[in-house]
This record gives sequence, structure tokens and C-alpha cells, in this order.
Amino acid sequence: MSSLAHDGTAILGRHLQRIRRAPAMTVMTQAMPIVFLLFFGYVFGSALAMPGTDYRAFLVPGMLAATAANGLMTAMFQAAQDTHRGVADRLRAMPVSRAAVPLGQALADLVTSTVGLVPLLLVGLAMGWRIEGTALQALGAIGLLLLFRSAFTWMGILFGLTSRNEEAASQLGSATFMLPLLSNAYIPTDGMPGWLRTVAEWNPISAVTTAVRHLFGNAPIPADAAWPVAHPVAGALLWSLTLIALCAPAAVRRYART
Repeated sequence: MSSLAHDGTAILGRHLQRIRRAPAMTVMTQAMPIVFLLFFGYVFGSALAMPGTDYRAFLVPGMLAATAANGLMTAMFQAAQDTHRGVADRLRAMPVSRAAVPLGQALADLVTSTVGLVPLLLVGLAMGWRIEGTALQALGAIGLLLLFRSAFTWMGILFGLTSRNEEAASQLGSATFMLPLLSNAYIPTDGMPGWLRTVAEWNPISAVTTAVRHLFGNAPIPADAAWPVAHPVAGALLWSLTLIALCAPAAVRRYART
């Protein structure tokens, strides 16, 4: 365990150094959610009328959940890059714990995600969004977002380790852009066709989005939705913990034998 902690900390430092040496990528990944928030908030916000709810108050929690889901794309690309450029082979040739390498990457993503939440929340507040719940509920919402980010990061690491090449990982990562669109992150699911609404409400992003809206006090829980959305906190926790339980051990095994 001490070896895992020591090696994991070293790999964490390596990924943080990597981020520092590639500021353009960091700025892009941190700035794009803000750009989308402003775009959806001011372009769609003037076109969408939601009785009893301001669209920007509806949008900000959805954008936070969608940004957390982007951990899949960034983790997939970084893991594929290390695998196909020989970095993973060099690390395996060293006396480094096999679990420490994917763990260090996951921890580095969690650190940068925590920092990246701050400007996104500030922009949301500047747009008129407000936290209506208690401070404890708000902390719970942030903790849920970071747990969900960790789950999608582990899934991205697994996919990156199993990818054929960097290009395939990049193309698959770009396709994940559709996931928030097939959820309630940007628009309500009430007006969707029945089959599409079912797909959207069983999307993990929908459960997290609804839980965050509820904890921030921005919207009530819909009573006539699918189980993960009707019980959003439990649904979000179940999705996140299940993904971590499945993907984290699989990623470590895949790294060890690649």
C-alpha cells in the first residue's frame, strides 16, 4: 500500500507537469465549457420559455454535469497517447506499481477538474444563476460532480488503453460529445418522444444533472420520470460507483498486461 501511494503520487506529479507544459490544451478544455455555457445561456435562453423556471438556472447544473462527463474524452486520449507513444512501456520497465499509473492519471484529472469547477461556477453566478439550497447541499452537489467525473475518467482510461491508436481514441472521444445531448442537461425530457425520453432518462448524465439541480435548489425532482431521474441522488451514486467498480480494476488489469 505504501508503494502504491508513493508511486501514485509520483505519477500524479508527472501528469500535473504534463498539464503545465501543455497550457494550450488545458486552456481549451477549461474554456470550452464556459463558451458553451455562454452560448446556450444567451442564445437558447432567449428562445426557450420554461414556465416557473429560468432557463439559465436550469442550464448551469446541466453544464456542470456535461463537463464532468467530458472526463471520458480527455482521459481516453491521454491514456491512448501514453500507450501508443511508448511511455507505458517505459513505466512498466521500472519498479512502479501497476495500479499506480492509471491511479495517478485519475487523481491528476480530479485535481484539474476541481480547479476547473471554480471559473464555471463563477460564470454561472455572473449570468444570474443562484444556489438556492443550503451550503451542505451545495457541497454535496460538488462532491457528486467530482465522483461522476472520476467514474467517467476511469472509463476513459480503460477505453484509451484498449484503443488501436491515438486517432481511434480521438475519434471515439469526439463522439462522446453526443452524450449530454441525449440527456436532460440542456433541455427538459418532457417534450421528447417516448422512446427517446426513456433513452435520455437512463443516460447517467440525466441522473447527475437532476441530482445537482435538486441539491442546488434550482428545480424539483420530476415525479413521472424513469427511476434514475425520479431518485436522482441515489441514481447518480449508483451509476458512478458501478462505473468505478467495473472500470478501475479492468483498467489496472489492462495496463498490467498490455
